[in-house]
Amino acid sequence: MIRTIALAAMLGALSAAAAVYAVARLAPQTQLAAAEEWPICTTMGSLAERADWAELDPDFAAGKQAMAAGDWNGAIAALKSAALRDPRNADIQNYIGYGYRRLRQLEPAFAHYRQALTFNPRHRAAHEHMGEAYLTFGNLAAAEEHLAALERVCLIPCDEYGDLQRAITKYRNTRPPPRSEPDRQSVVSRYFEFR
Repeated sequence: MIRTIALAAMLGALSAAAAVYAVARLAPQTQLAAAEEWPICTTMGSLAERADWAELDPDFAAGKQAMAAGDWNGAIAALKSAALRDPRNADIQNYIGYGYRRLRQLEPAFAHYRQALTFNPRHRAAHEHMGEAYLTFGNLAAAEEHLAALERVCLIPCDEYGDLQRAITKYRNTRPPPRSEPDRQSVVSRYFEFR
């Protein structure tokens, strides 16, 4: 009886995951920022150096090494294997999201960042990365919300807050000024001026 219930639960979860994947694949793609405007987290550079608890899980260690080498697909595959053993780990979800963001696949990146923040609402790196991802969509307000969350989370200055603040400042300084809509009278007068 217990096996039947467990099997039914697993099949239900599998079909839900397939449905979410199918819906995400059908979502319209939004215009992304140009490559030179793509905010990249600077705190991810030390991935290969930090041993922390990666030694306990070989897939997690392999995922971090792949990220340090820039092998985003390999990192995602290894980290997803680690997530099977530790499905409620916010760090793993954040790293998977970061890998997808580097591949410019923002829908799965957002899904994994949200999952990380569900597991740990105070996860500093997930707030930073999600804020940077919002900037690629041009959603400054959402990025600033994550900056405000980092301000609440970081009791002392933290790298994640500084990185997101710099990305937002750069975004503000490099985006084109908003175009104002010409009023109808000026459009009509310019039309007759050239005739």
